[in-house]
Order: sequence, then structure tokens, then C-alpha cells
Amino acid sequence: MFKFLKEKLKGWFKTAEQKAEEEKTLARAAGKQAKKKETKQKPSKKAEKIEKKEKPSKKPKNKQEIEKERKISKEVIEDIKKERGTEEIKTMPSPEEIIERIKEVEKETEKKDEEKIEEKPKKGFFSRIFSRKYTITEQEFSEMFENLELILLENNVALEVADNLRESLKKQLVDKEIDKDKLEDEIKSALKNSIEQLFVPGFKLEDKIKEKSPYVIAFFGINGSGKTTSIAKLAYKLKKQGFSVVLAAADTFRAASIEQLKQHGDKLGIKVVSKDYGSDPASVAFDAVEYAKSHKIQVVLIDTAGRMHTKENLIKEMGKIVRVAKPDLKIFVGEALTGNDATEQAKTFNEAISIDGIILSKQDVDEKGGTSLSVSYITKKPILYLGMGQEYKDLKEFNKEELVKALGL
Repeated sequence: MFKFLKEKLKGWFKTAEQKAEEEKTLARAAGKQAKKKETKQKPSKKAEKIEKKEKPSKKPKNKQEIEKERKISKEVIEDIKKERGTEEIKTMPSPEEIIERIKEVEKETEKKDEEKIEEKPKKGFFSRIFSRKYTITEQEFSEMFENLELILLENNVALEVADNLRESLKKQLVDKEIDKDKLEDEIKSALKNSIEQLFVPGFKLEDKIKEKSPYVIAFFGINGSGKTTSIAKLAYKLKKQGFSVVLAAADTFRAASIEQLKQHGDKLGIKVVSKDYGSDPASVAFDAVEYAKSHKIQVVLIDTAGRMHTKENLIKEMGKIVRVAKPDLKIFVGEALTGNDATEQAKTFNEAISIDGIILSKQDVDEKGGTSLSVSYITKKPILYLGMGQEYKDLKEFNKEELVKALGL
């Protein structure tokens, strides 16, 4: 505050040394003036006697004398200006007022100095957390988030997602005054809110199925992602809820893929529509839909080849299946363990066929968890289910609140 005051008054005075010098200058000028006056007014003994006779009493100062003294005061000020080579004090009406202002500011300075002595030294970022009130500056937030960002990236969170979290947290925390007792809760709450907004709201698959019959769902994903097993788990779940289901073995390229799906069908008591290896996958999907219509089956689940997302011709083949079977829902199945690879795969599949939802397999053995934080945000599509084990019952509906709770938030 005193610095501000000093800036405001620097047109009147400068440093304490300059003030002292100014007082000395004023004193010298006043002394010279007094001597001149004394010399001028000091009469001889004869003149003194004559004056006593002529002037028996002291007369009051007339207007001319008062003006003369004021002129002298102005001359003193001009002397100061010449001596200091400045026009700084041109706004001051008299030396007495200058001195009075200086004294006032000195008193204020002494008061502020006493307050500064009582103040504790400036605390660092972590030590200030324990003060009664704390405000996180932008620089401190950047330093804090750098550590968090490294943790996120090391745990398979996409860079785009980390950037989104940074901006979201910054809006919620920077320059906000927080009570020291609530600081940890505030940061956790901000992080929780930021993570929750990464997920696109999902929907109840059962409600969708009730709207149309047969309801056709096609599954896409690369080899080894757990796609066929996820289909079997969903078939088990739907059958348990009272829906009739038929499976389509449209993966006619991978060896043993048809046999694998038929084994699941036998265990679950569900019909599998299939053709020979090398057959047109789109024709298998079409036959399964027609079978469902003729047998009044409510749900068709289509298994497609585990095509590598980098192979453009195979991506186009999936486009053909979509055109022929006209699925009501297109689900991407990704392996949570593959991290950013699964996120990139989902992005590519979404660009090719516009997926509607996501299943993350092997979520139960994914220690990092970054895929679940990234895939929905990148594709702007909801996560519908998580694969949580090897048994048919181990397909869990995705719940963002539970995921955030598992993160300790």
C-alpha cells in the first residue's frame, strides 16, 4: 500500500534523503532571508532613538508587506527548484505545507513498517495450503498440473483428454479463494467434475430393444479384443432378461471363429446362423436378420471379422455389412489393456462406420484405467458395458460414478 502511496505522491517528493535535503535547503534559505531582514532592519543608535520618538508603537502589517512576504516565500520555492533542477514542487503552495505533507507520509511509513515487521515471510505453495484462506495462482496450478499430467499420460490417458482436464480444472480452481480445511475436498471435487464430463451419457439397451423387433446389433473390433466373448456375454444377459436372441457368425475370415461362436451358442441355447469360411460376411448378416424376422426373434447379434483398423479395404468391407444388414446399433469392442491403441482404434472405426456405443473388455485386469477415461471423450460415444471377467455373467453396465469412486474421488 505504501508503494502505491509513494507513486501517487512522487510528484510532490522523492526519497527520504531528498526530503531531508529539501528541509535543509529550506532551512538555509529561511536563514539567509532572516539574516537579510535582520541586517536591513537593524538601525544605528541614533536612528534607534529617532525611531523610538517617531514610532512609539509597532504598527500592524499592511497589505503590501504581506504580499512582499508571500513573494519571498515564492522566491524560496524558486531557489529550491533551481538548486534541484526540477519542477516537481510546482503544485505546492508553500514550504510549510511541503514539510507538513512530508511529516504525514513519514508517520504513515512508520506505521506500515511496523505492520511489515509483524508480518510473516511469504510462504511457498505447499506451506500456504495450511493457511486459513488459500488462492491457487495460475503459475502454481501449472506446476501442480504438470505432475498430474505425467501421471495421466503414464496411465494411458490420451493427450487430448489431459488437455481437456487441464482447462476444466483451471476454470474451477485458479484465483478461487478456498478455506484451508476444504482445499483437498475442493481439488478432489474439481477433478471429479472434470472426469465425469469426459463421458458421453449412455442409454439402456433393453429400452432400445423394446422399441423395434428384430433389433439388430453389429459388433466391430480388431482380432484379440474380446469381441466374440463380449457378444456371448451380452446374449446371456439379454436371454436372462427374457429377450429371444439369434447370433450371426459373419467373421468368415479368421480360422475357428465360426466354431468359437457356435460353442457359445450351444452353451447358451441360442441359434447361430453361419456359412462356410470365405463366404460374404454381409450375406451371413442378412440371413440372420431374415431368420429373426421369420421366427419372431427380438435381437440379432452380428459378429464381424476382427479387422485391423489400419487396413482400409477391410474397413470398407464393414461398411458393406452395415449397408446390407442395416444394424440399429453399432458397437465397438476394445481391449482396455491396450490403452491408447484402443482409443485410436475406436476413433478409426467411428470415422468409418459411425459407431453408437462401446464395450471395453478386460477392464478387470486393466491396472491403469486410462482407456475408459479417453475412449468416450475421443469418439463422443457412450461406454455401454465393461468386461469384468471370463464368465458370461461378467458383463457390467458402465457407471461413471462407480468409476470415479474407484479412482478415490
